[in-house]
Amino acid sequence: MTHLSKLAADQADDALYTSVLDEIRARRAEFTKLRHVPPDMVRKLQQIGAYRAFVPARFGGDAKSPAEFCKLIEDISAADASTGWVASFGVSATYLAALPPETYAAIYGADPDAVFAGGIFPPQPAEKVDGGFKVNGRWSWCSGVMGASVVGAGIKVTGDATPLPRMAVMPRAKVRVDETWNTIGLSATGSHDVVVEDVVVAPEWTFIRGGAPSMDDPVFRYPAMALAAQVLAVVALGAAREALDFLVADARERASITGAPNPGARPYVQAEFAKAQSLLMGARAAFYDTIEAAWDELKRTGDVSPDMKVRLRLVATKAARDGAEAARIAFVIGGSGVMETGHTLGRCMIDAACVAQHAFMGEGTWTAAGAAFFDQPNMPGYP
Repeated sequence: MTHLSKLAADQADDALYTSVLDEIRARRAEFTKLRHVPPDMVRKLQQIGAYRAFVPARFGGDAKSPAEFCKLIEDISAADASTGWVASFGVSATYLAALPPETYAAIYGADPDAVFAGGIFPPQPAEKVDGGFKVNGRWSWCSGVMGASVVGAGIKVTGDATPLPRMAVMPRAKVRVDETWNTIGLSATGSHDVVVEDVVVAPEWTFIRGGAPSMDDPVFRYPAMALAAQVLAVVALGAAREALDFLVADARERASITGAPNPGARPYVQAEFAKAQSLLMGARAAFYDTIEAAWDELKRTGDVSPDMKVRLRLVATKAARDGAEAARIAFVIGGSGVMETGHTLGRCMIDAACVAQHAFMGEGTWTAAGAAFFDQPNMPGYP
């Protein structure tokens, strides 16, 4: 490829990226009404690389770094947090690496943009039968399932030597979606229940969630739980960024109907905005600096140190919590109009707050990080 043709390709990619983000902003009310991101938008998320980001190049993927993926999700989340949340499950390409290589190739070799959604808790008992495991049950919180082509469900199998849950992977057509999702925040994630009835899943289409990967690509050696937390936490950073950008744009465009000073000229707005901006700047810097340092360490040594693993989890908690607080401050200084249904600042505040409610970044993760730094007993799976 000549330099000119590569430049043209890069410009085309940039134009597509911008147009998709603009369309997400224009359609976010539609997504909220649907309670899910519709298939045509999922296809556009595929086009900009949300689902092939972590897929190895040998399968047609982009083999991106964790920081590169998180920046993509942050941009999408600034356009709409629910859409960013759905796109974040492109991370599934990393934990599906615990499948046998042949099964992984059957998924991503056939389609590097394959969309996976899964519900794991509570794991349901699965009966051993000829051909594998007979799966039955209901699983909640299956974010993005409305646009998925492959679905996973957590199962318990008698005789498994590990306390970690096993996940059974099956085509989307094998499951029934019960549209139970009805929330005040992240309302378009389509995190519905999935119901499986008498589906036999072959052993090679199951894996231990949190188990060792079957392939040795660097991203598959990056701490899995930290990455799972980071790709969700960054949604709050995107929502907070959108809220603060809205305040600046709004102040430039509107005059007060009461004759009061422009919002940007009011000292209390200036002070509170600066506090929110500093929270966001600090959270983003700690988040990306730590992720990039861990990635460099992994490439240099082949592993990530125990101390760095704790830091990776800690910056996810900080990103979610500080993002939520920055969005809350933006709402408070936005004026009385922010109470209107669908207002940007109200949506950003609630969406960011809901990110911080997730168990991966919940209140207990502060204690877990502190305990880990002191080598004290901790919650299972942390860090």
